[in-house]
Amino acid sequence: MTRQPQVGWLRDGKRLHLQDGPIDLIVEAEGSAANRRTAYAAATSRFTGLLDELCDELSLLRMAADPLRCELQGTVARRMHAAVAPFAADHFITPMAAVAGSVAEEILESLVRAAPLTRAYVNNGGDIALHLTEGEAFTVGLIDRPDKCGLVRTTEVRADDPIRGIATSGWRGRSFSLGIADAVTVMARTATQADAAATIIANAVDLPGHPAIVRCPADELQPDSDLGSRLVTRDIGFLDESEIAAALDAGDARARQWLGRGLIEAVALHLKGEIRVVSLPSNVANVLHRSQLAAGESVIPPERYLSLVSVQQSAHP
Repeated sequence: MTRQPQVGWLRDGKRLHLQDGPIDLIVEAEGSAANRRTAYAAATSRFTGLLDELCDELSLLRMAADPLRCELQGTVARRMHAAVAPFAADHFITPMAAVAGSVAEEILESLVRAAPLTRAYVNNGGDIALHLTEGEAFTVGLIDRPDKCGLVRTTEVRADDPIRGIATSGWRGRSFSLGIADAVTVMARTATQADAAATIIANAVDLPGHPAIVRCPADELQPDSDLGSRLVTRDIGFLDESEIAAALDAGDARARQWLGRGLIEAVALHLKGEIRVVSLPSNVANVLHRSQLAAGESVIPPERYLSLVSVQQSAHP
């Protein structure tokens, strides 16, 4: 029997909260009252049983992805594989690297298929799928550490940008990382692509063998981890400026590799208070430079941010 997820509303009465096991979504749709009701009902319906679908193929989802072949059957599972496949030829990666973005994208699609909406988003713990119609925009708040609530930068994603997905990865997040980035936020054409790329780029921000970095096998922390016995970061001691720069340089190089292949649009890398923004020299990729925080805006109230990255609605003049 399919288990029933928890369904409720946040305090503002506008955002739908869907939770089932480890999946925790914030969903917001904008349109007429009737269209919102229809969209929210569709999202709830699609969310019911989605975790069971993933669990049915969990053993395959935890295996290293084959870049040329997919044996998965479920819609979300196949979406996850498609997102990691471009990276799998050169790096170890499993479809689980794109699970959060894939779930967000699936629920967003259920919203927009059900009813006409002007704007909508699904936030799955900071991995966010966006829907924008002409003239609309979202303001996105970026934080440099997932375990803190300091907002270091905001940026606007507009309808005429190709960006429809945002994801964050790093060793301080809710998943394990092979690298030492506090946070790597990626903007891409889909949330699934952003999720997979954020994992790969965060792994690349690293100083292999550095004595100040504490690592341990992933399966000692989580026996069923898809990373197996690979060493994941658990703590980082003192790093001098040159070491921080070297780690960011490694992540920068990996980000540029995927920018050049058109898999992502822009990246912000954070380590020990330092930020590196990587993008192509175009109006689209410079979205991360559109707005920054003014003095006195370094912290936002907890109700204004959603896990790793916050999304706030804004009108585009």
